Amino acid sequence: QGWLSALLLLAALAPCPGLRIPPHHPHVRCYSAGELGDGEAPAQLLGRSLRWDHYVPVQLVPQLERVQEATEGHPRRHRRHRQPTCPALQLRSGLRSEPNERSISPWRYRIDEDENRYPRKLAFAECLCSGCVDVKTGRETTSLNSVAIHQTMMVLRRKPCPRPAGPGLVTFEVDYIRVPVGCTCVLPRTAR
Repeated sequence: QGWLSALLLLAALAPCPGLRIPPHHPHVRCYSAGELGDGEAPAQLLGRSLRWDHYVPVQLVPQLERVQEATEGHPRRHRRHRQPTCPALQLRSGLRSEPNERSISPWRYRIDEDENRYPRKLAFAECLCSGCVDVKTGRETTSLNSVAIHQTMMVLRRKPCPRPAGPGLVTFEVDYIRVPVGCTCVLPRTAR
């Protein structure tokens, strides 16, 4: 009869929003710094099914890092973050350039780095125009808007282990983030 009363009391208190019973974490695997490489996730979490190298935001990072290294040697460009500027579209010379440079909603890539995320570095697209480039004039027009296109991507988040684990131990949780992968032109939300 005593255990039945305890169960009824717990059932009555469960919907109370201010009262939370801390969850037990028997399945959480904790890792020490020695078990993890610099910016890496544990090997057992990176099985064959989790292939981050298939994602374009991961594939572009080495190329962007090479470009950054090349431009850092130039004294005027050293560590300066350029503001996005809408380029004039060169119709004839642009035929051999990359899609992000030929688009009427052009974009560039930057490396987004998060120490508590795996993959730590991802390429994020940034729209260069608020409007779109008119194909006849090659200049920006505000009759259309440039907006980012997002891809949902699974990542691992590094978090401190739940107590009573030792200090300095971390665990990884699956998270889904929206990564900007390009830009496109859309009609403005309000009619003119």
